Amino acid sequence: MTSEPPEKFTKASPALKALRRAAKQALALARQTGTPCWVMDDDGKIIDIAKRPDEKPPKRRQSKSDP
Repeated sequence: MTSEPPEKFTKASPALKALRRAAKQALALARQTGTPCWVMDDDGKIIDIAKRPDEKPPKRRQSKSDP
């Protein structure tokens, strides 16, 4: 499983921007309320990212369509 968005989502896609904004808000809410925020990492493991130290998010991978 890869973390690259499907081809129909371009870098400037409004849907992709909305998904990223929702994910950021979900993580912030989970940290404020002490609830888990489960995601699947690149290795296929389910992890609680709300327990990670507050850090800069990892750089997103460049998709093949990005210059």
